[in-house]
Amino acid sequence: MTDRDAVGTMAERFTATYRIETPRSAREAAEAMAGEQSASTFVDVEAETADLQERHGGDVVDVTEIGRAPEPTLPGATPEPGDVDEYVRAEVTLSLPLENVGVSVPNLRTAIAGNVFELQSLSGVRVLDVDVPPEYGEECPTPAFGVDGTRELIGVRDRPLIGTIIKPSVGLAPEETASLVETLVEAGVDFIKDDELIADPPYSPFEDRVEAVMSVINDHEAETGKKVMYAFNVTGDVEEMIHRHDVVRDAGGTCVMVSLNSVGLAAVRELRRHAELPIHGHRNGWGALSRCPQLGFEYTAYQKLWRLVGVDHLHVNGLENKFAESDESVIASARAVQDPIPGDDGALPVFSSGQWAKQAPATYERLGNADLLYLSGGGIMGHPGGPADGVAALKQGWEAATSGIPLEEYARDHEELRASMEAFGDDE
Repeated sequence: MTDRDAVGTMAERFTATYRIETPRSAREAAEAMAGEQSASTFVDVEAETADLQERHGGDVVDVTEIGRAPEPTLPGATPEPGDVDEYVRAEVTLSLPLENVGVSVPNLRTAIAGNVFELQSLSGVRVLDVDVPPEYGEECPTPAFGVDGTRELIGVRDRPLIGTIIKPSVGLAPEETASLVETLVEAGVDFIKDDELIADPPYSPFEDRVEAVMSVINDHEAETGKKVMYAFNVTGDVEEMIHRHDVVRDAGGTCVMVSLNSVGLAAVRELRRHAELPIHGHRNGWGALSRCPQLGFEYTAYQKLWRLVGVDHLHVNGLENKFAESDESVIASARAVQDPIPGDDGALPVFSSGQWAKQAPATYERLGNADLLYLSGGGIMGHPGGPADGVAALKQGWEAATSGIPLEEYARDHEELRASMEAFGDDE
């Protein structure tokens, strides 16, 4: 198999970029990957003609060595430890024919991230990116709402969308959830979501929860004109998700949430084709795909697949979060979500995990814009002045950030922000 100049043929092919580790040469490993993910197998077979390889074979576009490691990251690679002195690390880009997968994002994922993870020639493999031509994205469902559509539904244009999560995560009956929602909507929040751990449990049947919560939200809209967006967790079988979407829609709701990794690309694609509401994509389980630097996915590649099947909002953690992700990774993820891809001009990044006013200036400075959903649990519910002051403090923190005024200075004339900093700030 030889390199192929992709210029002029990209409309018929897509590319995938990886970071690999191998006990062999990087070129040899890349060739094995291209063959495994396209038309070749480990032995010659009669039907593998030159013509078939020309039409359906994978090509190695680029191999760039980036380092060496004394020991393998993952077990099972051959030659085995002791048989080689070091393991080569490299970035490789493969080109594969679109005809192999058609307009099918689940099969696109298989082509870039299938058996490649099990190859004996690799002791590490991570999908860094995937690029498809414009016509491919145009044929995919892609987000129906994204940033602008979500802003229009909520009625907020000039600042980040401020939201929160129902806590405790589990255990609240529908009426208890509705009581908490009443407190939150009166506090001035823009967005509320179910926790990912609650969908349709016996203690809180989905339809009962929707009825109770939307009664509060609809009454609040009638009194104030403001429609708070609530993302109901519809995660389940495909038929269940579609039915639950319709329950939310018919009750006047404006968003549904899905645990992406639990239901898969095909299920989300079907929901998107039916949906009349934004899809809030929760990435719980992401750590299993990302925490080992030599295995799994970069978020750049991962989020593209979900946007191609129509997810409008995508979680990216937040700065100084409670999880293992670095601030650099969070910002890179948020930028990736906002960057246009074929068929989609940008989705809405969702910042969460330990967020309060403190992180607003750094988030704004590093991201460069305020097109985001900023979720805060304790920062709202734990504010010493109550939830209304918690929401006000978050808005004031973002006012300071977008105006270029230090929080400490802005807090002198804004009591809610000052109280938040006194309650949640450190001793520095």
